[in-house]
Amino acid sequence: MENYQEKFCQLLLNLDKLSLNMSADGQIMDSALEKLENDKNGSVKQVLLDGCVPFSHQVAGHKCGINTTGVLQHPDGTILKQLQAPPRGPREMNFYTQVFAKDCTDKRLLDLQQHLPKFYGTWMPRESSHELCLKLEDVTRRFLRPCIMDVKIGRRSYDPFASKEKREEQISKYPLMEEIGFLLLGMRVYQIDSDSYITHDQFYGRSLGKDTLKNGLSRFFHNGRELQRHAVSLIISKIRSILRWFENQTQLHFYASSLLLVYEGSPHIINKSKHTPADPGTEHQQGEPQSKALSFQSSLIHSHPYCHDVQHERNANGKHGGSVEEEDEEIVMRDKKQFGQEETVEVKMIGFAHVFPSDSPDESYMYGLKNLLSTLEQILKD
Repeated sequence: MENYQEKFCQLLLNLDKLSLNMSADGQIMDSALEKLENDKNGSVKQVLLDGCVPFSHQVAGHKCGINTTGVLQHPDGTILKQLQAPPRGPREMNFYTQVFAKDCTDKRLLDLQQHLPKFYGTWMPRESSHELCLKLEDVTRRFLRPCIMDVKIGRRSYDPFASKEKREEQISKYPLMEEIGFLLLGMRVYQIDSDSYITHDQFYGRSLGKDTLKNGLSRFFHNGRELQRHAVSLIISKIRSILRWFENQTQLHFYASSLLLVYEGSPHIINKSKHTPADPGTEHQQGEPQSKALSFQSSLIHSHPYCHDVQHERNANGKHGGSVEEEDEEIVMRDKKQFGQEETVEVKMIGFAHVFPSDSPDESYMYGLKNLLSTLEQILKD
């Protein structure tokens, strides 16, 4: 059997040798997506290129500031995530290109697509040849008052190749990660009475212990008047679907990855015509031509280490095999979607800078999903 980790490490070494985003001395160049100018009062203001603006619904991660670009929103409504330094950035881009590759025939990866933000390739600003961003779907865009939470999943938030110092640093941030299996990184919750949002950052999540975790998580579903029980129920169904995917795959392990949970906070009916995402076919009009923006990407996808040809298993009726319980839940979710209920929530996996090939189930990630599900179910019971 081939040593997948050895091959992947070699791939990362090759990626590190690529010169994209590198200056002459081999260092990552400062962000060119933003410029700093002095206004009349001498204060510093931010000017973003090509009409991009800081993403207003970001609840975790590096946010837009003087020394960091953060997550940006393109004028066409998509999200721009600046590529991180090697090997993390190339590894995340490689993951997206493999999962969304047009010639990928791996059923597991094709099934995974529904649990990820749509990937629209890469993007470069017109005025910079040194910046590369992942161009992703804004999963919050169809919501009128999106309530958003970022939850890191897994028993550990460092990958197998992390240094001893990195491991100790991550463990010290939240010693309970091993036992609980997930960490609240941030949330933004709409409050009806004040027509405003309350926010909690990663320090709030780290302050939660075993006895306070359930109440801390329930804050995400409370609009100031009542607990949004329908949102809890629908999100549980979507997380169960992700868990089923993990139970049926043994080729990838996810470290320091998150779930993005979103539900509609507005009590009013959404005007869908005003919240329809832009056609991703226009994604490169504001930046460099697609051929240039994808030059680095094309160097990565000459092979597909994540994609494997498989024979799709089908039952006697020609449908993909599955338990009766799974089929019943799919019917329920289909009915809810038909009546517009499912459209009020969304759950997507995000953050793939630490995804590695494997030949065994991802027990750590599944442990986190199961504990998160158990906590959400307890919130419903109370």
